[in-house]
Amino acid sequence: MARTLRRVAIGLVVLVSAGVFAGCCAFSQPAYHGPVSDHFDGTKFYDGTARATAGMLIRWQTERVAPEWPQWIDAPPGEKPPARVDGDRMRVTFINHATVLIQAGGVNVLTDPIYSDRASPLPFAGPKRVRAPGIRFEDLPHIDVVLLSHSHYDHLDLPTLERLAKEHAPVFLSGLGNDLLLKADGIAGARGMDWWESTTVKGARITSVPNQHWCNRSLCDADGTLWSAFVIETSGGKAYFAGDTGYGKHFAQVRERFPGLRLAVLPIGAYKPEWFMQPMHESPSQALQAQRDLGAQTAVAMHFGTFPLADDGVDEAPKELERLNAAQSVKQDFWVLGFGEGREVP
Repeated sequence: MARTLRRVAIGLVVLVSAGVFAGCCAFSQPAYHGPVSDHFDGTKFYDGTARATAGMLIRWQTERVAPEWPQWIDAPPGEKPPARVDGDRMRVTFINHATVLIQAGGVNVLTDPIYSDRASPLPFAGPKRVRAPGIRFEDLPHIDVVLLSHSHYDHLDLPTLERLAKEHAPVFLSGLGNDLLLKADGIAGARGMDWWESTTVKGARITSVPNQHWCNRSLCDADGTLWSAFVIETSGGKAYFAGDTGYGKHFAQVRERFPGLRLAVLPIGAYKPEWFMQPMHESPSQALQAQRDLGAQTAVAMHFGTFPLADDGVDEAPKELERLNAAQSVKQDFWVLGFGEGREVP
């Protein structure tokens, strides 16, 4: 009898697990198909870094001591950005998470926009935002270009992209294969780009460049599309958007090809525990090093304080960045902007 019950229990676990797996696979994105390269084996993309194992994930989840984030932070929205920034000027506005508005050369570029309440395929589960976006959607200037670093839900938010397509009709630039997801959703203007590939939009030259991360939308589609950072070249200078990335040699590689960066937008949050997060999320100390590697005159912090994704607190990353920077003999020009705050880049 006991053996029979055990078999039934095991069968139920298998059935439930299969159901969960199949359900998750329902959210899979289309995979890229193309020639083999130094970062694509014909099926999967790779960047040479070791992936976290299932054992590491289990260890993190069983050992973690996650700080409590506030349920909600009330704050007024930031001032409406200017319609355009022309000539040799450059302006940057931090909106939330990895959503940043870069204005230069008469072109408005929005990065990894997310205005949804959750970074999730489900409206009732997944990481929930703790504050409103710093700039209201209706206060955005006309967006010409949207840069999408990869397909994770906190960086590629289809409801936000659908609204942008309807109201702004921008060009959507992403790593190879992510454009297929947008096209399948009926979003026009999507282009997939390989690393070091360039395109021009409204006089701005935009290049996809390597970073260190991974892609997936479900349990079944890991690394079927390409993750990417971007360099934007305009009459207002060169700006770099890192996307989601761990620390690596790619920063120095970008500097070799794009010296004299005026601005670098770099992630600092979701970095704890570092033994688990380091390959995919750089820490505040690594972000400071990344600015030095890039040779960027000014850096702006992102990827913090919006969604509880890891084991650092809501404002831990920016405080640690500012502490480390202040302790240096030569302080770097690395800004932590308020949500909705915009500044002219020197």
